[in-house]
Amino acid sequence: MIKFWGWIKENYLAIVTPVVLLLIWEAASQLGWIRANLLPGPSAIFMVLVELVKTGELIINLGISIIRVAEGFIIGAALGVLVGVQVALVKKLRVAVSLIFGVLRPIPVIAWIPVLILWLGIDEGSKVTVIAIGSFWTVLVSVVQGIRNVDIKYLEVATILEKDRLTLLTKVILPATLPALFTGVRVGIDVAWRSVVAAELIAASSGIGYMIMYARELSQIDTVLVGVLSIGLTGIVIDQLLIILEKRLLKWNVNIHEA
Repeated sequence: MIKFWGWIKENYLAIVTPVVLLLIWEAASQLGWIRANLLPGPSAIFMVLVELVKTGELIINLGISIIRVAEGFIIGAALGVLVGVQVALVKKLRVAVSLIFGVLRPIPVIAWIPVLILWLGIDEGSKVTVIAIGSFWTVLVSVVQGIRNVDIKYLEVATILEKDRLTLLTKVILPATLPALFTGVRVGIDVAWRSVVAAELIAASSGIGYMIMYARELSQIDTVLVGVLSIGLTGIVIDQLLIILEKRLLKWNVNIHEA
């Protein structure tokens, strides 16, 4: 209980600010200052949220999107770590792929969707691949930068102790890279959500993006806003879980606890 009130005291502004904005929004809506067909009040949106939860429509579509994000992110992040380690440690490989990566990395994920639909159709494969592509680049860059920023003193000590390459990688380089990797994972999850929603908006028969697009076609702005809100809330929950995991795994990293 003491910890709870301590957290409230520390974060009261983060709680009060959205509450005040919601109250102003609701008041403006009730007074007719905002057209309901363009922007319903918070109470109306909440009622639609409750209804969509009761019918299961929101839970089912959100669950489908979460599964897609998980599948695509795991594939993209795993490849990002594997390739990133090799690129960071092997200079010739880094030089060899620099031009290819320089061309491919700036391409927006959404630009790949038409190509992947032509190659893989509108089934799950294209959506998961889009998410994997977006996640891959984010994690790759974080891993490469993390490894290249490892304190040279750690490497010198390992060399003096005559540690083999595998021990150097697993006991020195990768642990020192974990803070950067977690940053990449958090950003990668964000990119993964953008990717899945974009894919579902264009070609899907299920998922939160599909629900938003279908509601737009029916001019159900309240349902559209519920879908958008659910994406934001899900993102916050995932990000906070990653922060908790990072603090547990990287207790030695003082910067985490100061953040």
